[in-house]
Amino acid sequence: WPWFLLPALVSPMMMGLRMDFSVLLEPLGFVKVLEWLLAIFAFATCGGFRGETALLVSCKGVVNKTITAAFAYPFRLNTVVFSAPDPKGCGGTWTDVYLMGNFSSSAQFFVTLAALVFLYCITALVVYIGYYHVYQQNNKFPITDLAISVLTAFLWLVSTFVWAKALADIKVSTGASIIPGIESCKAPGTTCHFLSVTSMGVLNVSVVFGLVNMILWAINVWLVYKDTNLHSQWNRISESP
Repeated sequence: WPWFLLPALVSPMMMGLRMDFSVLLEPLGFVKVLEWLLAIFAFATCGGFRGETALLVSCKGVVNKTITAAFAYPFRLNTVVFSAPDPKGCGGTWTDVYLMGNFSSSAQFFVTLAALVFLYCITALVVYIGYYHVYQQNNKFPITDLAISVLTAFLWLVSTFVWAKALADIKVSTGASIIPGIESCKAPGTTCHFLSVTSMGVLNVSVVFGLVNMILWAINVWLVYKDTNLHSQWNRISESP
C-alpha cells in the first residue's frame, strides 16, 4: 500500500520543481560541486590504499629471505603479521611477528565523514538546481544549510588532524624502526634488515584533501550566511544610529 501513497507525496514536490543549472555558476553552487569532488578524492585516497612492508631475514637454514606484511585501510596493523621465512620457523627460533597499533578509528572517521559529505553535497545540489526559489523564499533552508556547513567545517578540521597524526604513527609502525622490537630477530644466528615499505604519498595527499575540504567548507559558511536573514539583520544593526 505505501506505493499508492508515493505519487501523492512526490507530486507536490515535483510541481514545485524548477530546473535551473545556472546556480552552479554562482559561488554557492560552484563551491558545492568542488566539495562534492574533493569528498570523493578524500574517500578514495585514504579508503583505497594498500601497501606492504618488507624485511630481509637470515636465520638457521635460511639466507636472505624476504618476508612481507601487507596492510590496508582501515589500518588495523596489530592484525598484520610477518610469518616465518621458512616452514621450519628458523629451527624453532621464529614466532609470528605482528605490527604495532590500531589506527582504524582515525581512518574510518575521516573516510566516513567524506562519504557523508559526498551524500549531503548531492542532496544540496538537487535543492539548489531544482528548488532554489524555495530555498531563497524559506529562510529555514539557508539556516539549516548554515548549521550543517559550520558543523562540517569543524568535523573536517578535527578528522584531518586526527588522521594526519594516525598517518605519522602508521609510517613509524611500518618503517625501519620496527626492527628493534622484533624478538625473533634477536635470536642467535638470526639477522633482520629493513628492506622497503610501500610509498604513502597517496595518504599524504588524502591529508591535503582534508585540509582543502576544511577551507572550502569555511568559505561555504560565509556564502550560506549571506543568504540568511542573519546577515541582513546584522547589517541593519550596524547601520542603525
